[in-house]
Amino acid sequence: MIRALYTAATGMQAQETNIDVISNNLANVNTTGYKKSRADFQDLMYQYLLEPGAQTSATTNSPSGIQVGLGVKTAAVQKIFTQGDLSSSSNPMDLAIEGDGFMQVTMPDGTTSYTRAGSLQLNKDGALVTSEGYLIQGASTIPPDALAVSIAEDGNVTYRLSGQAAAQAAGQISGARFPNNAGLRAIGRNLYQESDASGNAVAGTFAQQGFGRLQQGFIESSNVSVVDQVVSLITAQRAYEANSKGISTADEILSQAINLKR
Repeated sequence: MIRALYTAATGMQAQETNIDVISNNLANVNTTGYKKSRADFQDLMYQYLLEPGAQTSATTNSPSGIQVGLGVKTAAVQKIFTQGDLSSSSNPMDLAIEGDGFMQVTMPDGTTSYTRAGSLQLNKDGALVTSEGYLIQGASTIPPDALAVSIAEDGNVTYRLSGQAAAQAAGQISGARFPNNAGLRAIGRNLYQESDASGNAVAGTFAQQGFGRLQQGFIESSNVSVVDQVVSLITAQRAYEANSKGISTADEILSQAINLKR
């Protein structure tokens, strides 16, 4: 019964983590470019009360043995980088990536982070920046008197000035891809950083060589399905309750065993 107590306790701890992950997904259901997370679990060690294949008589062997599991643990919490829905915003500074890839962002300390959240703005100097004011790499300064700013699918930025028919070039937004998107380190603010698990960033041009296309005037919604997450939340709650019941049952049996002599 002591073993059952600890085994059920691991189940409760695992479901607590699961509920934490689901709650964060639901909290970010309206976060631009957010990618949902999923908790993955694996069983713990087993106690072999009888080894599989152990001899049970002179001529027979146990086909399965007696293997008693010791519970569960959280093996990983990974990001699921499926495409979110694209929503028209009618804002020319909004960009959505249709397909694979990230925009590169220069952080205040000079390092590079990566984002799919395309709610961009122009700062006071005419530079294309994120909502936090971090520079988008590749795009150059746009004059304050520019009449229209156009961003092509491949990231080319152009603008027009009053009295000029020809469009002026303002750089090209650079993209990046990774061998393992799930290995990226999420640092908040819709930003990711490269890690040993993600592999090195592969720079490239949007709409080419497997990179997604940029869509001006659109934003990528969160890929969280509220219905799926609520169902998962209910399942996690029921699993937590079942493990709690397991602890209560094991405790009652243990109590009865202790009180046998009374």
